[in-house]
Amino acid sequence: MSSEPTETNHRTDPTNALGNKPSVIDAVRAFGVMLGPSLVLDLFAILGTLAVASGWLLRPREGLARLLRALAILGAAFPWVYAFFIRPWHLRWGATDEELSKPLPGDELVPEPAIESTRAITVNAPVEEVWPWLAQIGQDRGGYYSYEWLENLAGCQMDNADRVHPEWQQREVGETVLLHPYLGMKVSSFEPSRAIVLEGWGAFVADPVDERTTRVILRSRTARGLVVLYYLLGIEIPHFIMERRMLLGIKERAEWTQTARMAERS
Repeated sequence: MSSEPTETNHRTDPTNALGNKPSVIDAVRAFGVMLGPSLVLDLFAILGTLAVASGWLLRPREGLARLLRALAILGAAFPWVYAFFIRPWHLRWGATDEELSKPLPGDELVPEPAIESTRAITVNAPVEEVWPWLAQIGQDRGGYYSYEWLENLAGCQMDNADRVHPEWQQREVGETVLLHPYLGMKVSSFEPSRAIVLEGWGAFVADPVDERTTRVILRSRTARGLVVLYYLLGIEIPHFIMERRMLLGIKERAEWTQTARMAERS
């Protein structure tokens, strides 16, 4: 990694960015990767619950049926384990009690959310080393520092940056930040060295703790309505997986840059 400006990384042809409609294959591929695993889990839980409710588990079983009974029990138990243990943990992954209740930029977009997640991580670097990584997020810029191979499996053509690009440090309100060559979210707010807010996602905040430490906080809010069902059944788990890796990716890059800069000065 290097914080020195050089030629920009290869990016998606801008003529494709929101300019043309995706093909049916592109759409199926993207939604299959994004929603497929969650839908399999949903089906697993539904079938397990039905098996328990119907009394199928109480009948004598042998061979393959015994294995299916064990899977049915796991399927029936999964929604309860997820609701009471896994979900409360991942909705606030890394966040303190204070951060959970702390007002953040973008809260006003969904003032009474049905679902809210606040995730955070400590970065051992000053805010001026952390913010540039947040400022340049976007499929056509620095990427999202998450699981690039998984994003590209969905056709995102992601190329996560491993250095800060000075030419990618500004965004305008109303500008589209791409998630995919054919999909993006508009910038609702951009506060340099502080926060960027994307409509439909939420806030990406760099919160300085002291001169050497920064908290990066991601908050997402889901409005009331049918979208809640879509989010719960299809998006919530992959959203956590990708956001967690994003936070770790920002931490790794900012701390590496800070270490390299200190080594240059010594």
